[in-house]
Amino acid sequence: MNKTPNETLSIGLAQVNPTVGDLDGNRDMILAAHDLAGAKGCDLVVFPELVVSGYPPEDLVLKPIFLDGVVQTVEELAKATQSGPAMIVGAPWRVDGSVYNAALFLADGAVAAVVQKNDLPNYGVFDEVRVFAPGPMPKPITFKGTRLGVMVCEDMWGKGPAQALKEQGAEILIVINGSPYELDKGDERLSLARARASETGLGLVYVNQVGGQDELVFDGASFVINADGGQMAGLQSFASDFAVVSCKSDGTKFVPDQVACAAPVEGLSGIYQAMVLGLRDYVNKNSFKGVLIGLSGGIDSALSALVAVDALGADRVHCVMMPSPYTSQDSLDDAGALAKALDMRLDSIAIDPAMAAFDAMLADSFAGLDGDTTEENIQARSRGITLMALSNKFGYMVLSTGNKSEMSVGYATLYGDMCGGYSVLKDVYKTTVFALSRWRNENCPEGAMGPKGSVMAERIITKPPSAELKPDQTDQDSLPPYDVLDDILNDLIEGDMAISEITARGYDREMVLRVWRMVNIAEYKRRQAPPGVKITRRAFGRERRYPITNSFTGHK
Repeated sequence: MNKTPNETLSIGLAQVNPTVGDLDGNRDMILAAHDLAGAKGCDLVVFPELVVSGYPPEDLVLKPIFLDGVVQTVEELAKATQSGPAMIVGAPWRVDGSVYNAALFLADGAVAAVVQKNDLPNYGVFDEVRVFAPGPMPKPITFKGTRLGVMVCEDMWGKGPAQALKEQGAEILIVINGSPYELDKGDERLSLARARASETGLGLVYVNQVGGQDELVFDGASFVINADGGQMAGLQSFASDFAVVSCKSDGTKFVPDQVACAAPVEGLSGIYQAMVLGLRDYVNKNSFKGVLIGLSGGIDSALSALVAVDALGADRVHCVMMPSPYTSQDSLDDAGALAKALDMRLDSIAIDPAMAAFDAMLADSFAGLDGDTTEENIQARSRGITLMALSNKFGYMVLSTGNKSEMSVGYATLYGDMCGGYSVLKDVYKTTVFALSRWRNENCPEGAMGPKGSVMAERIITKPPSAELKPDQTDQDSLPPYDVLDDILNDLIEGDMAISEITARGYDREMVLRVWRMVNIAEYKRRQAPPGVKITRRAFGRERRYPITNSFTGHK
């Protein structure tokens, strides 16, 4: 179909933050963006994947009453297109008894077309095959004489759907997405989009969700590219945003005009902003008053507190120092200085009485036995009980502070320092904790609610990490140096490498075997850990799943 040269199509990109299950709230958010698109003269406004239900809806999709609610919500949205722009929204959608992850084209007051996701991801954090049926190859949608090639997220990852749309006369590609953040993923998305544009000779509009949903954080960063791969528009990362792109026909296809491109957020900045957004949305979407943190004077709790203040504001962060006879004066001073710098509430509750009470309770049972990690763990569990009591009484969620290095090797106390409702460091290795702390002292990301400048004392970053559960204790009494440990863990977890492959890199075999064993036997602990922000490609939980009962020894 040949177009009239210079014919234009104005497309609004609505990068929004839906909440899973909140059909009414998502509807209102969509309608507000639709009104904005109308005020800006858009012909069409595009929303992210499954925006009506929130992404991922998981087993909500299995509830008929939920799908009934989706239908009602979509009908209400469709009415808005009688006097305003057309819409493309994502929703779980029933067709002939099957449920699909679908892009719905709403125009003239009705659902004018449905595109069902063809390629359902079933890897990493994705298990859409469990709840959705795969759809057929997509067909173009005709709108104002223009053939729109609409795809749903994963359908852009392979060549087939885009090529099928091109062969059927599509003049521009539109991709709706629920693509979560992980390190370096932005470059991957853009590279794949450029490949599809190059193969088809078509411009491509990519609209991604933003916001936190349990472990997942969606970073937005929506974009538009032309057929040559040139970026014509780029929306903000980690924030709701809206942009309008005018696409002009050259007679055979639509070519996007250049508009403003937001700078990409990468590296440590991306990790930090993912942590902030993940925590903010987890707390706010679950209606917690704020967070409660056991502030030890160490770097993990200090960084967790800093993220919390940036996410929620100091008035919603309550810190508690819980000293024991082994707590150093440096730790007390460092915790106090951080609380002052961040303007946080800091209380002190000594656990000495709890330690004494447990000693008395267990004296007969432990008679004749030497002290060991049992007594150390009692200290950690006394602190966990204290934090949970305060959480129950005042309604603040406990934020656990363990990092990925500790979670990997089980260097954490179940029902002690692992207590909590959420963790921002769960997928962050210890060496990255150090790097993030220095980065935040030098940078204050846009939208952060905490103070600018160097807020974490240098001593917190440089002093030897310690749980302070016995005199002169340091983490390196039990673990290899963190730079060595994290490198080995990255090979074992991110790379799924064999022991022989890691030792070939120059590491001592016995040390690698020791780390491997610690990782394996700690699986039962990790299963009971709170959710936390996904940062890497192998985050513990829904992305890396190993059996607890596991006798595999093929580690050669």
